[in-house]
Amino acid sequence: MKKILLLVTMIAGGFAMHAQGIDFGIKAGANFAKFNGDLDSDGITSFHAGAVVELNIVPMFSVQGEALFSSVGGKAKYDADGIVGVARDINLDYVSVPVLAKFYVLPEVLSLTAGPQFSFLVNDADDIDAKSTDIAISGGAEVKIIAGLFAQARYNIGVTKVADEAIAGDTKNAVFQLSVGYFF
Repeated sequence: MKKILLLVTMIAGGFAMHAQGIDFGIKAGANFAKFNGDLDSDGITSFHAGAVVELNIVPMFSVQGEALFSSVGGKAKYDADGIVGVARDINLDYVSVPVLAKFYVLPEVLSLTAGPQFSFLVNDADDIDAKSTDIAISGGAEVKIIAGLFAQARYNIGVTKVADEAIAGDTKNAVFQLSVGYFF
């Protein structure tokens, strides 16, 4: 009985929050990532997926927060042990939390987003001793297609170094994201 009461309360609370201008959703898509800076790299393709919440402040402005699993990195080229042009894929997995200001250019259809993204390293599969956090500036656009379905394009440019290692130098993440999602 307690579980049923809890479920009914959660559903009713969800409808109440939706009525006040809070929208919840999910999204997933492709990451086209590389490193900018001292480390010469080519791009890699990976993915991101997670949850989205949009707080509608006024009809032309919202704040959007997300919690995403995001795999980024690059195909690094460097000199090692006297060998010139060693290439290896470097994959870094983060839980990313962008907090974006969302300006509607066409109400309820097209919006532009911008804001900071805070990322927390969860997997450094390539053992490059990456920093545990990454901060980026994000900017992009979103199109609401129909009945909650949306598509996004976003560019995240890192403002903090990926690692303190000498091989990495002043290297930062750079990621172009294409996403599709659904607001409930």
